[in-house]
Amino acid sequence: MASPTLAPMRASGTFTVQEFTPAPVPAGEVVTASGVGVATMRKEFRGELEGRSDTLFTSAFDHAAGVGTYLAMESFAGALHGAAGSFNFAHSATTLGTARDDEYFVIVPGSGTGALAGITGTGGIEVDADGTHRIRLDYELPSA
Repeated sequence: MASPTLAPMRASGTFTVQEFTPAPVPAGEVVTASGVGVATMRKEFRGELEGRSDTLFTSAFDHAAGVGTYLAMESFAGALHGAAGSFNFAHSATTLGTARDDEYFVIVPGSGTGALAGITGTGGIEVDADGTHRIRLDYELPSA
């Protein structure tokens, strides 16, 4: 029996942060110029990617200079092009005050459920000048 083939797809949409809740971080012995913070977030997605996510967000950021790096792990539930399910994705980026650099984005292998079981892929996040947050997923799902 042949293994299932993968059908490459692209989904895009926008998202808004509905909740951002900082969490306490135990003080360590190492002190740096950019403090480390942890927060949880709840996001709502619209477009070809429709649903919500719960996010664990970690960053080291100098707010005055607008310079820093973040790491995030998201648990998404909703639909991609109408296929319903859930999956995790991880992303990070660095900002030097004006743009996102060194972006990393991956769909966590083995995390998909429902019609999104077996999902794999990458993606990206962009922030428009007006503050609109855009997401892109380049993903594959096993076909029947």
